[in-house]
Amino acid sequence: MVRATPLIVAIASLLVVGGALGFQYIGGLRPCELCLYQRWPYYAVAGIGLIAALAGDRRVSGAVLLLAALLFAIDAGLAFYHAGVEQHWFAGPGACTGLALKAGSVEDLQAQLLATPPVRCDQIQWSLFGISLAGWNVVAALALTIFSLAAFARLRRAAR
Repeated sequence: MVRATPLIVAIASLLVVGGALGFQYIGGLRPCELCLYQRWPYYAVAGIGLIAALAGDRRVSGAVLLLAALLFAIDAGLAFYHAGVEQHWFAGPGACTGLALKAGSVEDLQAQLLATPPVRCDQIQWSLFGISLAGWNVVAALALTIFSLAAFARLRRAAR
């Protein structure tokens, strides 16, 4: 349990990020700014989870599970915000919901517009059962938060 649980959390993080990368590189969905921000907690948990699994120390595993729960909860909040931006409940960041271009001339502006169409955070690119990828990320991050907290509690009970 000391090694297995952090490894499970790390693998789950890699699966979520792998799914996002699959949608990006296989499915052709370009991520917006908020999509990319939502990946960072998963990257962090994957790294610290693997380190804790290799360490095999009860205290390290407990600390990693608490940190993982915090990172997943933060990610759930960010994903909820993103889903809210998609539903137009919240205003999104300017770079994500409007054009954030820096041009010195009209020609530069035209070249930027033609070369890089912006990926907007307030438009749903894909959904399943009416829930966008950001919405599904809320579900995944909350489930992993609960799992990490429950695993931490089990680890503490086993230590007594």
